[in-house]
Amino acid sequence: MQPNSLAGPLLTRQLRSGGWSYFGSQQSSVEATSLAVMALSTESPNAARSGFDQMLDLQRRDGAWPAFVGDSEASWTTALALCALNGTGEFTSAREKAFHWLVEERGREAHWLWRWKFKTTDRNVRFNPDKYGWPWISGSASWVIPTAFSVIAIKQFTVCNRSDASEERIRLGVEMLLDRACVDGGWNSGNSVVYGVPLRPHVEATAVALLALQDEQRTEMIQKSLSWLRQNAASVDSVSSLAWSILSLFVYQEPIGGLKNRLATVIGDGRNIRNNATLATAILALKCGEMIHPFEVLR
Repeated sequence: MQPNSLAGPLLTRQLRSGGWSYFGSQQSSVEATSLAVMALSTESPNAARSGFDQMLDLQRRDGAWPAFVGDSEASWTTALALCALNGTGEFTSAREKAFHWLVEERGREAHWLWRWKFKTTDRNVRFNPDKYGWPWISGSASWVIPTAFSVIAIKQFTVCNRSDASEERIRLGVEMLLDRACVDGGWNSGNSVVYGVPLRPHVEATAVALLALQDEQRTEMIQKSLSWLRQNAASVDSVSSLAWSILSLFVYQEPIGGLKNRLATVIGDGRNIRNNATLATAILALKCGEMIHPFEVLR
């Protein structure tokens, strides 16, 4: 099944507002909409433009995005939305506002009181609280996937306009990711060791974290994580995890032909993939090598 054929089901699910929900409700999701406009940017520019218009309507005054229409809280989707907008070269004001919000946003362990707590009384998890990233929602602790997407978005936005503040924020985010890597490589959603027990990596978290580190020095941990992803991607059953693996391995110039064939077989005509964010990600993965990679960092 070709990616342009898969665009059909995604197009039929576009809401009147211009956005996309996760599973067919009328509540637009910023994650699903961001991924859908990336996936449809070449096949259906009018639909993508309607999606961008919906995204602009949802942007908060402070530059952040909520997770859904109707939410009041700023969320991690700000990074994903900025990645989508970065790919257009347009929407300068919205992109600048999102960028400044991301540079200022941080997990709660950035606060001195939480750093003291994690260093002295809460020792059940192993990580360095001086190295903090981004949370799922404002006011919570740093997590791997929000941090990875935020690093990618800032790197993309500052490709020709670096500043001390943005470089420092990128550095902290990268250090946080490396600090929280699992013992033998890869990442799970949060910490690598809890109650003294090393946790197993997850395919999707590892793929997204590696996307954020694609232009960093190829350390031993990055090499181990890349090797782990390469070995585990071939047997993963989740469409979303397989798609993110393809998107990540591609930027490391790893062979992905077999994985793309497997994804195309699993996804079929796309109509059984009810989650629109998953369907859009699969389309992007199948387009690898045929379009500008939406999460590639060129610095």
